[in-house]
Amino acid sequence: MSNFKNLGFGLVLAVATAGAVSTAAMMAAPAAVAQENKADVSDNVGTVADFLNNTGADKVEAAAKRLVAPDATYISLNFDNPELKQIIPWVGTQKGPEAYSNAIMRVQQFGTLEDFKVLDIFGEGENVAVFGQFTYRAKATGIVVTSPLAIRAKVRDGKIVFFQFMEDSYGTASAFRVSGKWTVKTDPAGSTFEVGKDN
Repeated sequence: MSNFKNLGFGLVLAVATAGAVSTAAMMAAPAAVAQENKADVSDNVGTVADFLNNTGADKVEAAAKRLVAPDATYISLNFDNPELKQIIPWVGTQKGPEAYSNAIMRVQQFGTLEDFKVLDIFGEGENVAVFGQFTYRAKATGIVVTSPLAIRAKVRDGKIVFFQFMEDSYGTASAFRVSGKWTVKTDPAGSTFEVGKDN
């Protein structure tokens, strides 16, 4: 496991740089091919780690231009949710390096990341998976939430071509809630109940 510092947030990311998951396939392949595949996976994991390591406001645009393909897809929290987007403007599907940098800069505009930890990062072929957690403070309300995170990424020819960031979107949206309750009915045989707060 290697550690690296995210200079933008001043946070230490603990990264497990594991090799390809398909060990059986590697063993069946000739040694030279297996070694090449292993290097490709390591490079792909490194590309995603490099991007995550350069997400500070002063670095993310340059990192996106350097590491993200021109037609890359960025999905944040949901494919398309207009109501959630009103609360969290970076939600949805966008294209290009600027989508990556804009989303991260909006996150920093609306709140402060107090902690961000990558607990596992590994890959197989062009696919890279990241799991971790973060703590976020909404600037408008001062409310703090801690959420798990998961990233599904694809890297081709040294460039990120797909990046899907998932978190507890209910928790993040709740950080911006000032008042109001939902009346909810989850159990078809049960009663309605309220969640949230009045003030």
